[in-house]
Amino acid sequence: MTDTATRSIAHAQFTIEREVPVAPAVVFQAFADPTVKSKWFGGEEGWEQGEVSADFRVGGVEINEGTFQGTMTSRFVATYTDIVDNERLVYTYDMWLNGAHISTSVATWEFEPTTTGTKLTLVEFGAHLDGHDTGAQREEGTRELVAALAKYLESVA
Repeated sequence: MTDTATRSIAHAQFTIEREVPVAPAVVFQAFADPTVKSKWFGGEEGWEQGEVSADFRVGGVEINEGTFQGTMTSRFVATYTDIVDNERLVYTYDMWLNGAHISTSVATWEFEPTTTGTKLTLVEFGAHLDGHDTGAQREEGTRELVAALAKYLESVA
């Protein structure tokens, strides 16, 4: 029997906007091509890559698992629910940390052409489970991920 007294769900939403100096097609490719995505998604210092797979299509599943500094294993499992080439992505994803299911989220990415490149807009709605994670922590981590994406895109501009 599970101790339900320790169970909780905290809901959170955040929006991140960022302009990058490349066309929407280049931004889209940074998600669609697994080789390109590996250049900005994960892989920071101290990261040991584990299972990785990508099926970039509506209904497709992406998995990215790894261990940080030999102590913390993170697992990301996403299912793509909507893909419009060069315009938007919608996916649901679950996160686990050291085997504990910490969250389920819906993420939307929009790629809007500008006179100097692309405006990225990410909106995320999350259910953070049992106190393992908070919306503020997820937003902070996601801002770092968007910064890594922007840095990669600026390097290919």
